[in-house]
Amino acid sequence: MGQNDRQPTLTGGCQCGAVRYALYSAPTSADICHCRMCQRALGNVFAAFAGVGLDDFAWTRGLPASYRSSSIVERGFCGHCGTPLSFRYLETDKISVTIGSLDQPARVRPTEQVGIESRVPWLHEALALPGKRTEDDPPPGGLAALHSFQEPMGAG
Repeated sequence: MGQNDRQPTLTGGCQCGAVRYALYSAPTSADICHCRMCQRALGNVFAAFAGVGLDDFAWTRGLPASYRSSSIVERGFCGHCGTPLSFRYLETDKISVTIGSLDQPARVRPTEQVGIESRVPWLHEALALPGKRTEDDPPPGGLAALHSFQEPMGAG
């Protein structure tokens, strides 16, 4: 049975919809990485990844651009909208996707933190800050002025 005959366990993709992927099994790992390379690659203070074997993964629409961020790592991203999508050690048969690019990111819960030597010291405090829903603090012009150019979640 080929990938096309299998039902995906999880799907995801980039903001613009040019690149989509499917995981055909539950992730075998999920972690948060605080290393400086991941911080810079995602433009954030940490990266969250979920990994599966290459046999349980497929790009289902388009292909990502890639960047070798080191001698042992390749990172995939949408060449059109820039969404970070994947991380792969070149010498393994596993690929990890960014949890935020999943259509249903809440279905994957990280179980480990790595690269903690670079964890920003204020992270715990930031997560405890008061929160607001988007509609309680709308962008300039209000929510009616907001027209998303992102592909609808889970489309395609």
